[in-house]
Amino acid sequence: WCLLVDRSGSMHGEPVATAAMAAAVVAARAEGEYAVLSFGREVVACTAMWEHRDADEVLDRVLALRGHGTTDVAGALTAARSQLATASAQRRVTILLSDCRATEPGDVLGSARALDELVIVAPEGDAVEAAELADAVGARWTTAAGPSTVVHALARVLDRA
Repeated sequence: WCLLVDRSGSMHGEPVATAAMAAAVVAARAEGEYAVLSFGREVVACTAMWEHRDADEVLDRVLALRGHGTTDVAGALTAARSQLATASAQRRVTILLSDCRATEPGDVLGSARALDELVIVAPEGDAVEAAELADAVGARWTTAAGPSTVVHALARVLDRA
């Protein structure tokens, strides 16, 4: 699994705590083979697929994120595809934790369609662009109201119907 955490200017405060909870879920469910990437204008690895960081270290890195700048959704999706290309698992899932409001140029739809499987978790009350992206590429999506609801939100989109 590859978790993409939006750290742009539109994602600050409570979304950072939500991202940390999501990272904890990914670390627990992916059983060692996962990546957590944060993105704004640039993509930065909290942990790459080939690294084996302690889950606490990954959580500390996520909690240290501060929202600022623009949002390169296409770049983040492309980075996820690169990370997942090295995975040994048959199911390669990209989890996009974002409002999906792209403010950097790029082919978001093409990048999303190039992924094996995309699920989106958007902030409750700010999901218009996330819903549009999901509908355009056939991704599953949901919203989370904050850290206390992200675990159930991830279960809704990760557990296949």
